[in-house]
Amino acid sequence: MIGPTELIIILIIIIVVFGATKLPQLGDALGRSIRNFKSAMNEGQKTESSEPTPEAKKNPPTDKSGEA
Repeated sequence: MIGPTELIIILIIIIVVFGATKLPQLGDALGRSIRNFKSAMNEGQKTESSEPTPEAKKNPPTDKSGEA
């Protein structure tokens, strides 16, 4: 488990590496990335759970890999 001392050390290292002026930009970019990832995951779940279109019901996909 990470304690408060280790978190302070990690924070100091991040500030030294990236600089204090870049931290807000990095936070914004990270937040946007997480939001995009979550929305993509939600879209994927919606498409998997949605029913097939009427055209797909009329013309089911066929497996032609067994034909010679």
